Amino acid sequence: MSNEHNKYSMVWLPVKDQWRKLRRICKEQMFSMPMLHASWDLRLEKLQKLGNYVNRCSINGQAVNIGEAAFITSLNLLSSTIFSVELAEFNSDCSQEFKNVVWGVMECLGSPNIADYFPLLKCCDPQGISRRTKFYLEKFFAIVDVIIDQRLQSRGTTVKNDILEALLDLNQKPEPGLSRDDIKHLLLDLFVAGTDTTSSTVEWAMAELLCNPNEIIRARNEFKGVIGMNGLIQESVISRLPYLQAVGKETFRLHPAAPLLPHKADANVEINGYMIPKNAKILVNVWASGRDSNTWSSPESFMPERFLDRKTDFRGQDFELIPFGSGRRLCLGFPLAYRMVHLMLATLLCNFEWKLEEGLKLEELDMSEKFGLTLQKAIPLKAFPIKL
Repeated sequence: MSNEHNKYSMVWLPVKDQWRKLRRICKEQMFSMPMLHASWDLRLEKLQKLGNYVNRCSINGQAVNIGEAAFITSLNLLSSTIFSVELAEFNSDCSQEFKNVVWGVMECLGSPNIADYFPLLKCCDPQGISRRTKFYLEKFFAIVDVIIDQRLQSRGTTVKNDILEALLDLNQKPEPGLSRDDIKHLLLDLFVAGTDTTSSTVEWAMAELLCNPNEIIRARNEFKGVIGMNGLIQESVISRLPYLQAVGKETFRLHPAAPLLPHKADANVEINGYMIPKNAKILVNVWASGRDSNTWSSPESFMPERFLDRKTDFRGQDFELIPFGSGRRLCLGFPLAYRMVHLMLATLLCNFEWKLEEGLKLEELDMSEKFGLTLQKAIPLKAFPIKL
């Protein structure tokens, strides 16, 4: 892979000292419960900006690209947390470079590459995937290098309380806990894993709900009964919204953001009569397990109510639903992703009615999937919001 990201990324590193160190840093600086509680005001600000943007579209009679709006919200939350700046704007061609680069990286990394199956083709790169991957990675690292250099120059006069500052503190120690390359590749992991996964889940949930209007009414009535319409959305409310949580789980089941989870066998192991050799690369098909008729009734149907009486954990304990992985490789960011998916859905559902583009009927809404690093809608969901 270009720029040797496979040698630095937590996704590909073996479970050894460097992997543990990076996981510990991420947990301590971003994903621990105290850190998540402390950063609530930042999430609330991004949610309010999302609501304001959708409201402007409602006033102007403009359709909202649900996936892109959720992506920009997720991207700005991460960039504000990491760099103390927003790097994208709603419905604007300005300040979009970083968004386009992150999207480009994800598209390249998720594209099936025939050269992976026929190594002799790697030198000619028949699909151009390696060239495009190198282009976007170099652009990403160039942007990050500028931000790091600017921060290093201003450290003597300005103090920032963000992730970059904490990472640079580790880098500046006599025996640095992190090299500059470590920092850049860690940031790439965070942006790739923390943006499109959340936004694609929100987009799929909204698409399924638009195809099932009664489910929207049920979710909205639940929200109204708990805090009232136009009430202030708080994270503590999520636990009191079982139907909204069920919508989230059903979306995780039908449309897992990461349809294939990579693993590697540390030793020879026999599973159900099959011998898995040491060092074999294993892809766990989360998408297929979520549609297994032996486990789920009417597996192709969107039925959130199936989770109201079913005590299924999605954090790696119940293997029929593992959208965030399981075991030591469990996604570190799932507490933040879980919050943002439900909070964005609440923002979109409880403040607005939604209508499809003119002339498009519910049964005509394209629900086809585009497989890649994340499971995206092949045709982006666009709908007109109507302020309640």
